[in-house]
Amino acid sequence: MNKVILMGRLTRDPEVRYSQGENASAVARYTLAVDRRFKRDGEQSADFINCVAFGRAAEFAERYLRQGVKIAVTGRIQTGSYTNRDGVKVYTTDVVIEEQEFAESKAASGASNSNYQTSPAPSPSVDIGDGFMNIPDGIDEELPFS
Repeated sequence: MNKVILMGRLTRDPEVRYSQGENASAVARYTLAVDRRFKRDGEQSADFINCVAFGRAAEFAERYLRQGVKIAVTGRIQTGSYTNRDGVKVYTTDVVIEEQEFAESKAASGASNSNYQTSPAPSPSVDIGDGFMNIPDGIDEELPFS
């Protein structure tokens, strides 16, 4: 079984590209900083895990995920390799995202409201104060979940 569950913060905004062709699909790449459970010499350390999301999950990442946001993801580990321009073989390890969700409220993350206003959200949302947002009517077909 190949199953990964991680919780961490995005180190930067997701990088999103779209495939070419008639059925163009989104591909999002981002890195999660995942705190290690145990500290060495009282010092906090983290692992930086490369993640890749496809299709609707990638579109969700593009719209809603920003640097510093804490998320929980599930997926699978995928390894690969390629030869770089210098002829050196480079090995890669990525987590292919199956599910991703926010791991804290917007208020708890300390993010200012302006960070969320700059995202290309389909319509403004209303923060009702308990960490949840009202979903505007008519947006159901654009949500990555049901």
